[in-house]
Amino acid sequence: MLPAEAGGWALGSLGAAANAVTVLRRSVWVLLLTGPALGAWALLAQPDVASPAAVPERSAAAVSDVSDSGPGGFAELFVSTYLEAGEGTQASLAAFLPGAERLVFSAGPGSQVVEQVASVRVRAVSDGYWAVTVAARIHLTKVALDKPGVRERSGAVLRYFRVPVRSGPAGALTAVSLPAEVGAPPVGKEPALVYGQWVEARQTDAGVRTLGGFFSSYLAGEGQLDRYMSPGSTLTSVVPAPYASVGLVRLAEYGTNAPGAAFPEGAEIADGTRRRLLLDVAAVDHAGAERPLTYAVALRARDGRWEVEAVEAAPLLAAATGSGFSDERSK
Repeated sequence: MLPAEAGGWALGSLGAAANAVTVLRRSVWVLLLTGPALGAWALLAQPDVASPAAVPERSAAAVSDVSDSGPGGFAELFVSTYLEAGEGTQASLAAFLPGAERLVFSAGPGSQVVEQVASVRVRAVSDGYWAVTVAARIHLTKVALDKPGVRERSGAVLRYFRVPVRSGPAGALTAVSLPAEVGAPPVGKEPALVYGQWVEARQTDAGVRTLGGFFSSYLAGEGQLDRYMSPGSTLTSVVPAPYASVGLVRLAEYGTNAPGAAFPEGAEIADGTRRRLLLDVAAVDHAGAERPLTYAVALRARDGRWEVEAVEAAPLLAAATGSGFSDERSK
């Protein structure tokens, strides 16, 4: 008889040992056969983790993807701050031009007062780099002879400055140098429009009465605007009403050069007929001052009367095709 325990191992019968060996042998074969499949399943079951090399880097083009309005507004602020700066206020320019603290000004701040600035041209020099021309209306100041400590302003003058603006990391804008004063940009030529001859707006014309009522409601708050509009329009009146009264002065029509009334008396109106007009409007504000305004509108006939289909975004140029409506009907 073998002892029940030998070397700390518990031994069973020889038959049980033989059975255990058989089970072990079969388990080994199962592992050998299923091992590759289990390994493949383990690889497929792992979560997708991208290596650092697989993450694409941001390109320079993506970093400098800034619209023209960004460099334009940045240059306006820079020019305004620069013109009013002086000795002791150099730090105010550091947000626009790195190293501006080292600049030297011979005059103190306030020798110039900026009334108004506006970017008038934004030209791309290269990707992420612009030359921005800024117009500035400026008053020069000087100390009053009879009032020590009080500065008097001169009349406003209009000057132009060009600013080089660069887009850096994360789209941050920076001035490359101080502004350069330049001459006024050339004045553009008068555009050619595709409307016919101007004619006087006569109140006896049904279309003129519709337009007059529309603009009185739109600009002066008189009556309901939707009574003059085509169904489905969401255009709303200007609030608060900037004018006390509005009158239609003259009009010109797209597609004709014929003079005379734009809406002849007794003319039949076929439903669905469209007309596109350019209008000169005289608007009188609440102080009694008259202000001329110009609008491009589209009319559409419905149920024997004219309705305003759209206030168009801009008059039609001669180079345009004249198709489609770019308007404010849904604004």
